[in-house]
Amino acid sequence: MRLQVKGKNLELSDPIRSYAEEKMRKLERHLAPPTQVELELAVERNPSIAANHVAEATVWTKGPVLRARESSSDMRASIDQLVDKLERQAKRYRDKRRRRGGALEPQGVALTQSEPEPQIVKSKQFPVKPMNTAEAVLQLELVGHDFFVFQNAESGQVNVVYRRRGGGYGLIEPQI
Repeated sequence: MRLQVKGKNLELSDPIRSYAEEKMRKLERHLAPPTQVELELAVERNPSIAANHVAEATVWTKGPVLRARESSSDMRASIDQLVDKLERQAKRYRDKRRRRGGALEPQGVALTQSEPEPQIVKSKQFPVKPMNTAEAVLQLELVGHDFFVFQNAESGQVNVVYRRRGGGYGLIEPQI
């Protein structure tokens, strides 16, 4: 597992880096190699936020990309909560693959519990217009949604702008 630990709005000390690396290594037993993990540890500067120590991770696997974000008043607690959440996601994905493939548990017992398959309850089609990102953000605000799909006028690719939890906007530029 390739692990990259970054700090944002904080000086990343060796003890915190070591703690994060040790905890994140627990994920290895749930994920198939090669796996790349990016962990960002941050301290929110807003004094009105009590849970200002944030741990956010993105895990690239052979299967899905796992993402999680946790915050608390202590960085170690945020890291612990983050790893727990990522472990649950990895186990859920692994178990779902086993059920679909009809594979057996390592002990030789078939999985009997079944989760319902996710169902698409609505489908929508709409014209994708070429525009720049500033126009897309304006459209996002006008429609009142959390995201907006558009054709980037510069690249010609389909992109998504979205509203971020901490404020501001994000841009997703898929690579095919």
